[in-house]
Amino acid sequence: MWRLKSGFKERLRPRLEVLYGASAVDVLLERIALVSGRYNFLEQRCSMENPCWDQASCMLITYGDMITSEQEAPLVTLNRFLSDHLKEIVSGVHILPFFPYSSDDGFSVIDYRKVDPKLGTWEDVSTLATDFKLMFDLVLNHVSSRSRWFQDYIGSIAPARDFFIEVEPEVDLSMVVRPRTSPLLTPVQTVIGTRHVWTTFSDDQVDLNFANPDVLLEMLDILLGYVAHGASVIRLDAIAYLWKEIGTSCINLPQTHELVKLLRDVLDSVTPGTILLTETNLPHEENISYFGNGDEAHLVYQFSLPPLLLHTLQSGSSHHLQTWAKSLAPPPPGCSFFNFTASHDGIGVRPLEGLLSVEEIDRVVQTVRTCGGFVNSRKGEDSSDIPYELNITYFDAMKDPDRPEDLSRQTIRFLCSQIIMLSLRGVPAIYFHSLTGSRNNHEGVAETGQNRTINRARWLDTDLRGLLADPKTVTGRVFQAYTDLLAKRRLHSAFHPDTPQEIIDAPDSIFIVVRTPEPGTPVTCVHNVGPAGQQIPFARLGSIFSAKKTAWDLIGEETIEETLHLEPYQCCWLVVKD
Repeated sequence: MWRLKSGFKERLRPRLEVLYGASAVDVLLERIALVSGRYNFLEQRCSMENPCWDQASCMLITYGDMITSEQEAPLVTLNRFLSDHLKEIVSGVHILPFFPYSSDDGFSVIDYRKVDPKLGTWEDVSTLATDFKLMFDLVLNHVSSRSRWFQDYIGSIAPARDFFIEVEPEVDLSMVVRPRTSPLLTPVQTVIGTRHVWTTFSDDQVDLNFANPDVLLEMLDILLGYVAHGASVIRLDAIAYLWKEIGTSCINLPQTHELVKLLRDVLDSVTPGTILLTETNLPHEENISYFGNGDEAHLVYQFSLPPLLLHTLQSGSSHHLQTWAKSLAPPPPGCSFFNFTASHDGIGVRPLEGLLSVEEIDRVVQTVRTCGGFVNSRKGEDSSDIPYELNITYFDAMKDPDRPEDLSRQTIRFLCSQIIMLSLRGVPAIYFHSLTGSRNNHEGVAETGQNRTINRARWLDTDLRGLLADPKTVTGRVFQAYTDLLAKRRLHSAFHPDTPQEIIDAPDSIFIVVRTPEPGTPVTCVHNVGPAGQQIPFARLGSIFSAKKTAWDLIGEETIEETLHLEPYQCCWLVVKD
């Protein structure tokens, strides 16, 4: 029988003691060895020759059926589109949950081990892995109420009858931090009577009980199975809410951090180089706590960036962005930020806590409404509704409220936001609808009744290709400009995710980032976030320009001499010329 290495067991032992007590550890170690042994054929994912990330790294976020065509599985259509348009442009693809599901566009999983037949097959997924590194979601906080596990719970069938969290409705749960306004407990009729189960996100998404080690063992098998099917990155969905302990906030508990570290240890032992990404839509310090001491997540979403960029472009002031960027401590060695502006979810509001005033946050919320977006809320400590998530496409979030019909202005404001994201230290991630400059999908919201649908429209393959072929369309212009930026960015080591960054003091409407590789050529990234043109003498661009009079702009592909002249919302990536 394949067994865990002794050193690995010693790393796992204290984690299991924290989670399940010392008396359970020896048995659990043997059970983990049995699960891991099924996957001893897995190979190392990263190496010196094949690094986990470099300046060419860029993750595309997409649904499996983001693009459809007749008489073809959506995953096949997606693969062909990516091969035709994005090969050598993006390095990886985050396929949002592609399993059978009952709600929330995939995040209420019915069967973790199957591909939704409406999307395709495991073979179709593996084909995508030929040209792209793949990210899969491990939706481990909750499972669909229509899953076999929950149906077995209702029928009191082992082992799933102990997979869920029962709480009597009179128990005081007022300390629990909520991301939703829906009831925390949902009554369920079982064969042994009415039970109330924990449902953090909805009555169709029933939370799993990780205090039961059987749940952990199931998830370890699912996790390693995803790697076997081609996943290079695993996204831990809603991980902050995983461990529940009555009398606490039930968010970011020490047991949750230990469990993430345990998953990391298992991956490092069985398939080194597989990357863990944590999804924790929270204030910055809570968010980055999932790096641990470099022994937890490899990647952490930069959740403050999307709403902060929204505030920056809408206010025309880079003050808060500069302050925040200067305060960022480098991630631990072997770790990186996961930079993004948009995703399948909305733009989180909580990550602005401590960065903007209450009044400034309110203005951001109102701006989104003005631009045609919606706002989802959560319950505060006093049971009041507090804005939690802004639902809008990022392209429409960049609309100028004073010139709402000016698509040209909206496009350059949007591209400015994306260039800032691409300039910062970390691995960039781009939602499909950002690549295509998609507008708000109000028709979809009316159909589903869900605010998030506003940014979850689907494309017909023929329609999208037709728009891309016409440079006069917004979709064609944005896609061409965005892919051109990515093609240029991947050629310069300054944009390696690990390359240090320096924020240069700049006027209120300017944001300057210097990326200095060692060795390599520094790139000075200059962004005008305001509606007026700006002139910046080279002396204001940092020490690199102190004795230089000529620079080359990688974006505009032109020579700049002595003074940089920026149009409204114009950005430059500058390399000094001798």
